[in-house]
Amino acid sequence: MATVVAVIASTHHPFYYRASTATGEDRPPFADEWTSKILAFRETLTRARPDVLVMVGSDHFHQLWLDNMPQFLVGKAPTYDANWYNEEREFGLPRMLLQGQEDLSGHILRAGLDSGFDLAFSNELRIDHSITCPIITLRPEADLPIVPIYTNIFAPPLPQPKRFVQLGEAIREIVESWPSHLRVAIIGTGHLSLELGGPRQFGPHGPDPEFDQRAVEWIANGDLDGCLREVTLDSLHAPGNATHGFMDFMLMMGVAGAGAKADHVDTLDLFHTMEAYFTWYPNGAPTA
Repeated sequence: MATVVAVIASTHHPFYYRASTATGEDRPPFADEWTSKILAFRETLTRARPDVLVMVGSDHFHQLWLDNMPQFLVGKAPTYDANWYNEEREFGLPRMLLQGQEDLSGHILRAGLDSGFDLAFSNELRIDHSITCPIITLRPEADLPIVPIYTNIFAPPLPQPKRFVQLGEAIREIVESWPSHLRVAIIGTGHLSLELGGPRQFGPHGPDPEFDQRAVEWIANGDLDGCLREVTLDSLHAPGNATHGFMDFMLMMGVAGAGAKADHVDTLDLFHTMEAYFTWYPNGAPTA
């Protein structure tokens, strides 16, 4: 059976690529600290020596729109084009072509359906920065095949937070049941408090630092019960109008498992949001 060698949750700030590659007067003052944190975070994946990446993210209305919005979708294509034109223009993100792992995609889809999740799928999925940015930060070589899984955090009606957790738990079980000798890392990206286009969008930190602090504690300590007691679809409006992306972090808590303490935890307050990075090693930290 396949082995889950790392579970990773992170934010996916699209400005990282441009900030980290800028030089001279164009390089922002926070770039060096940000890059240092990313390099340490990247090493947590490198040490796990994965063969395949299962990537959980959310399409930012690039390919999935209100005419057809799946709640949970599995990509099962041989290759994936990325990024989109507006991401290249606004964030300087590069064009990418990523290899798919069709066998694992098919296994997740079949086992997910059999487990009670009515998963959608796409053989022609094009992916955006919610998945490519974590690849840029964690595996810039982009040399490993991926299985993209998209969740709906944007277009109501949304799934309940507990459903994200349940899907995370199922993904872990399904990947571990895959009849393969390959080593799999499961990587999911969301965000903490976030405001887009509202009065709290830009500041020295996220719009709700108190929520961010609680959220980091929930994730770092695997406190699913505490998180589920406080987080509802309604409550997520208060920390910022785009904070429902936190449910992708909750999904990754489900993957890691209740009570699982993260082996790597790091954060960075970055003008309008808190960046956050977590890694779990289900089988213990790998040796060098």
